[in-house]
Amino acid sequence: MKSQKGKVYLVGAGPGDCDLMTVRSQKLLSQAEVLIYDALIDIPQLELIPVTCLKIEVGKRGGKPSTQQQEINHLLVEHCQRGKQVVRLKSGDPFIFGRSSSEIQALIAADCEFEVIPGISSAFAAPLLAGIPLTDPVMSRCFAVMSAHEPDALEWEALVQIETLVILMGGRNLGEIVWQLQKHGLSSQTPIAIIRDCGRPEQQIWLGTVSDIVHKTTGQSLSPCVIIIGEVVRLREYLMQPEITNGIDIPVTPNHSQLPLAGNTILVTRAATQSGQFSDRLQQQGARVIEMPALVIGPPSTWEALDSAIAQLSSFHWLILTSHNAVDCFFQRLQAKGKDARSLFGIKIAVVGKKTAESLRSHSLQPDFIPPNFVADSLVENFPDNLQNCKILFPRVESGGREVLVKEFTAKGAQVIEAPAYQSCCPETIDPIALAALQNRAVNMITFASSKTIQNFCKLIEQSPELSGSQDWLKNVCIASIGPETSKSCYNLLGKLDVEAKEYTLDGLTEAIVQWVSENQT
Repeated sequence: MKSQKGKVYLVGAGPGDCDLMTVRSQKLLSQAEVLIYDALIDIPQLELIPVTCLKIEVGKRGGKPSTQQQEINHLLVEHCQRGKQVVRLKSGDPFIFGRSSSEIQALIAADCEFEVIPGISSAFAAPLLAGIPLTDPVMSRCFAVMSAHEPDALEWEALVQIETLVILMGGRNLGEIVWQLQKHGLSSQTPIAIIRDCGRPEQQIWLGTVSDIVHKTTGQSLSPCVIIIGEVVRLREYLMQPEITNGIDIPVTPNHSQLPLAGNTILVTRAATQSGQFSDRLQQQGARVIEMPALVIGPPSTWEALDSAIAQLSSFHWLILTSHNAVDCFFQRLQAKGKDARSLFGIKIAVVGKKTAESLRSHSLQPDFIPPNFVADSLVENFPDNLQNCKILFPRVESGGREVLVKEFTAKGAQVIEAPAYQSCCPETIDPIALAALQNRAVNMITFASSKTIQNFCKLIEQSPELSGSQDWLKNVCIASIGPETSKSCYNLLGKLDVEAKEYTLDGLTEAIVQWVSENQT
């Protein structure tokens, strides 16, 4: 039997926040069998690692013991030759002061397969997150990036001629840096920004000049930090709205720890193509979001019923659309049959929920009726027309649902034509990043926007040996639902519910989550 061939991935972790990693990097982390990582790697990134992964910390934090580079090289080669998928996780970008050359040379010498995955260097992320542009048409036409680990080795006479300097690993040598700058003719009034822990909730910024920055930071621990020197630092005043606390400048950004959902990791379960806007809402409130697709939207097994209805649209009095998917799939099929919105002339349209209404408006149509409770079952109770002899077209998911709605419409004399417009299926496997987060008990809350997402979520859990058979992973997890019907499924399938939106929309769910966190995590 042929043994599995190993591979080493030299991965850039970015500046510290998981959200600032590349998608490729996150995927590799979720599949790693061996992780060899620097001490600077943030803890949330380790939560993406499978529990079965062997984790080896090798230090690399200034002033503290680190594994010798030769030993790190040996570890990479050894585990690769054992057939393992090895992730060598480095802070920032692997090729910016990452000492990757030695590791790559060792891998080449041992005939080990490897790949380098870029990351966002703190040299670029720190000034950006602090509101400082490195280039400007007037103030900075170029910039230089350097390490000040050994300041005596730098050509200061040449560096002071450059408009903007970006210095890494200089916190412990700030005094020497300032002395060298002044010695070689840089104005004492040149502005300086020191950014510590960029991209993390604890990010802090000190602002000053060459003449006073050492005094302003006396007694402060600056590492790990990025130092920005140049007139572009002054632009921050116009690009940020900082909050000054005890002389330390803390920018008000979505990463700030005072946002209501800061410190919470929320798993969002929706269709793969529809989670973005909701995730953005949660992230704007400070949450770390992991998306777990629980629905795959596709065409129905046959278009026969819908095509037949489209061919005789003029015979219908009402069109009922109960979801964003129903709107998009109906109009896609309408277009496929050579028709457009003009074919709906004389037909009234009822939609359920604000999101569905927004989807309809994207097709330049306004709904004639939206039930007040944003749930499909309230359509009949509040319907504006006499239903006797009313002909209704109801494009829906192929697997059915809304039986009560159809039954009640029919009982009141309406003729309801149900036509499958799409199918929602369960993904074949659970997203690996979501799986690792659940295994590592890194999830604080799981959100559900439909009963179908709960059903599929439970199927995916049952298919995952790491989670099935026990609900320990659910013990301290808050379950949040968008509305009553979804809440019933939460109780039936998960045995619990903690949060239900008062308004059955994504905005309403976000508001309910914020309120619950403020009441339960103070």
